[in-house]
Amino acid sequence: MITNIHKIFKGRTWGMAVASSTLLAACGSVPESAVKPIKIDGSSTVFPITEIVLETYKSEAANQSIKELKIEGEFSGTGGGFQKFCAGETDISAASRPISQEEMATCKNNEISYIELPIAFDAITVVVNPNNNWSETLTVEQLKTLWEPAAENQVGQWNQVDSSYPDRPLTLYGPDQLSGTYDYFTKAIVGETGASRQDYVKSMDDEVLVTRFSQDPNAIAYFGYGYYQQHQDKLKAVAIDNGNGGVLPSPDTVENEEYAPLSRPLFLYVNAKRAQENPALEIFVEYYLNKAPELVAEAGYIPLPEDVYHIAKVHLQQFDVGSVFKGSPQVGLTISDLMRQPTTF
Repeated sequence: MITNIHKIFKGRTWGMAVASSTLLAACGSVPESAVKPIKIDGSSTVFPITEIVLETYKSEAANQSIKELKIEGEFSGTGGGFQKFCAGETDISAASRPISQEEMATCKNNEISYIELPIAFDAITVVVNPNNNWSETLTVEQLKTLWEPAAENQVGQWNQVDSSYPDRPLTLYGPDQLSGTYDYFTKAIVGETGASRQDYVKSMDDEVLVTRFSQDPNAIAYFGYGYYQQHQDKLKAVAIDNGNGGVLPSPDTVENEEYAPLSRPLFLYVNAKRAQENPALEIFVEYYLNKAPELVAEAGYIPLPEDVYHIAKVHLQQFDVGSVFKGSPQVGLTISDLMRQPTTF
């Protein structure tokens, strides 16, 4: 039976202590002392996928004779997760953007080598309150007008975004500065990481943002696609016009590279040394990659091409450390093309 379901997640239900005979059999003759707890931190955007993987693992292990394996999780945001990961405090860092050059340097200085594993596509979704009947489409330039630093304490009315919009106040909601979603959105829309206005309602917890957002008829925000999918009764997606007409986020528009520039991959970064020292870690991550194609969609996100999951598993099996992203999101290359490039560390 499953024993000692361990829940830690900054007050929210998450995490478990489980291990199945299947896992231990895969570990071979690994002594009990070699099977250590697995610590995960990082992106709240990736959290729904990890949660479903863990719950599926638990349900598949439920009828087997097991030995306890402790899996602990928190979300400190992508940036906060990398801070802990590069300090050697966690085994897996979930991320909604590639590891940055600064984080790569910190990991290298601390002798933390990592395996970079894309697990899903996300579509950062711009949303307004369902009662908003005037904003169906926004251009990238209009989003920049809203979110660039020069807009701080200056752009606060809807008719400043478009003269045809009503003269009523607007309130902006979004993730905080430790979030990879914040980093990616700011780079894609404003053009520079970190260069965003700061007079908005911010939180690392998307559920908190959704709750507050849904009570504000003048609100505009951006979320990961999974959170939009889970809360469509409270959020209205806005089409994004990148010069070719408005496009709504969907699996098709992401896979066809039409939803630009707000499509992005999501990641797990695995401490390579810990995976060598703790065979259960390597096997859990391999389980995650095997299950991702079916469970990503269940979490509200978009599966990657089949060849990308295959390459990711090869990277894990061969302990191929480093990043193919060179410290920032890469524009103009497909994820399949990127995964075939040499890693840098």
